[in-house]
Amino acid sequence: MNHSGAVDATDARILLALDEEPRATAVALTERLGLSRNTVQARWSRLERDGALGPFARRVDPAALGYPLTAFVTMRVDQLRLTEVGAALGDIPEVVEVYGLSGDIDLLARVVAADADDLYRIAGRLHAVPGVERSSTSLAMNQLVPHRLTPLLERAAEGTGRRRG
Repeated sequence: MNHSGAVDATDARILLALDEEPRATAVALTERLGLSRNTVQARWSRLERDGALGPFARRVDPAALGYPLTAFVTMRVDQLRLTEVGAALGDIPEVVEVYGLSGDIDLLARVVAADADDLYRIAGRLHAVPGVERSSTSLAMNQLVPHRLTPLLERAAEGTGRRRG
């Protein structure tokens, strides 16, 4: 993700409208937001190019693909092999996200699985990655707050931006 440009109030209004109606056309957005078609199209393209508007696949529920279990795996890795470990984790389809962390744990991976046996198989693949020294797996029991950005988009659309303190 590039994120070279900050999202301003107009960008946030476009993103909110797309969040509410993901299939909206540029013409529909111009009518809804009272903006010119060129403005909407140019900003939409820039938001996609800069990574502010992510890929469609992020909206797909893994359970719909046969992966109803979610687990979070923390890993300690050989620091000299961090890039290699990241690439190897990216080759495992059930690893849907990996974050590098500060502190005692080096990586946090979100993993999806079909069932407990499948999670066991996937954990074996994670442990087999050269450079992974130690890991711990926690099964997600319930999602208490789903991924959301709407409150932040609403704040940005109002022009109030980030809150500090």
